Amino acid sequence: MNNINSSRNKEKIAFALLWGFSVMTIIILVLILANIIINGISHISLDFLLEEPRKMGKAGGIFSVIVSTFYIVALSIVFAAPLGVGASVYLTEYAKEGIMLKIIRFGTESLAGIPSIIYGLFGYSFFVVYLNLKYSILSGALTLTLMILPTIVRTSEEAIKAVPKSYREGSLALGATKLQTIRKIIIPTAMPGILTGLILGVGRVIGESAAVIYTAGSSLGIPDSIFRPGRTLSVHLYTLASEGLSRENTYATAVVLIILVFIINFVANRLIKNIFIAKRR
Repeated sequence: MNNINSSRNKEKIAFALLWGFSVMTIIILVLILANIIINGISHISLDFLLEEPRKMGKAGGIFSVIVSTFYIVALSIVFAAPLGVGASVYLTEYAKEGIMLKIIRFGTESLAGIPSIIYGLFGYSFFVVYLNLKYSILSGALTLTLMILPTIVRTSEEAIKAVPKSYREGSLALGATKLQTIRKIIIPTAMPGILTGLILGVGRVIGESAAVIYTAGSSLGIPDSIFRPGRTLSVHLYTLASEGLSRENTYATAVVLIILVFIINFVANRLIKNIFIAKRR
């Protein structure tokens, strides 16, 4: 009886600690967001969103910065999504367990932990210099593709593994080929998990500055092609904050960045719930 009471007391203490840590984390997050929003929301206006930056960002708005950000995000996902999902399908459905598969997975996990500045230096030396793409949206997108690939591969792989084996067996028993089973059964069933990986990738692309500044540059103005340089929101925020150009524009840009990430996550989650989960019902 004493052992049971002791175990219950330990469980209560552990639960209280976990609850306290969770509340502390939420409070810190709220304080950070509140500080940024309070200092920046009053400086956001339609003119700020639609005007071009002037005086290196000290005055004007962030329209071209938003456009450059969307260009890089879109290109990165276009490159990374098929590569990441294709690699995860191969690793889960075709590759045989062995030393080579372990090496590939170890390499993928290791790449996910490499600092972004390393990707930036690689992107600069390979895409900007060696391939002569120069500072451009394309160089930045290709570099960010390499950055988010490990995340997309790992999350997609786990999502595909979670598909019940009976789905595969049932499809094959009805005469479908393996490719048809993957395309019609496995991928649609695993799509919520795959989209989660893509959302994480988009979040990292939007918030990245170190890798982008070495590859896409920090030029203001709307790029007229993917071979032109551009400045993303995170690079613009870093430039404003590090050089002390404008405190108001710094906080306003930070608020726009937070709102943009929130909107992307909200829309993606709603799509997952309304489209894919509804289909299962």
